Amino acid sequence: MSDPRPTPSPAPAVRVWDLPVRLLHIVLAAAVAGAWLTGEETLRWHEAAGWAGLAAVAARLAWGARGGRFARFGTFVRGPAATVRYAAQVLHGTAPRYLGHNPLGGWMAVALLAAVAATGITGWLYTTDAFWGMAWLDWLHRALAWAVLALVGLHVAGVVFTGWHQRENLVAAMVHGRKRGGGAVDEDGR
Repeated sequence: MSDPRPTPSPAPAVRVWDLPVRLLHIVLAAAVAGAWLTGEETLRWHEAAGWAGLAAVAARLAWGARGGRFARFGTFVRGPAATVRYAAQVLHGTAPRYLGHNPLGGWMAVALLAAVAATGITGWLYTTDAFWGMAWLDWLHRALAWAVLALVGLHVAGVVFTGWHQRENLVAAMVHGRKRGGGAVDEDGR
């Protein structure tokens, strides 16, 4: 049975993910994994992972405001209409290829950053005198941690699906920063 996906034509590689984006992605992933692998028995390591996650989110927000073309939130976070249209294209198998984040990927980045920030902030609040031992805050922190895990799962599934659909190794692109240049729309959808 033949594969219905078109074979991509060779095109020169384009630098998409700059070094700060790639490093912050690694730090954030390591911080989330570290926070999950530690807990009450190793609270000092858990807190360190939480602070590292918060620092990575803060740095990514700063880089998203001032960084390179593909790093700026203003270039890859699209409005609801464009995002819904792209989601429909994905369902119909007609989604265009983006060099940077596609509309769903842009919102996933925002959701992950927000969820990690909220998890880290609730974890910090739990250590303060004002909120120490508050059951509702402990519950919220744990619920947010599970939300982060769910978002990570969706993110990985989206990367695998998009990479398969576009015949492109997106994990490798995040490591070395380059993607195939031909046949992609830019951040404005052109």
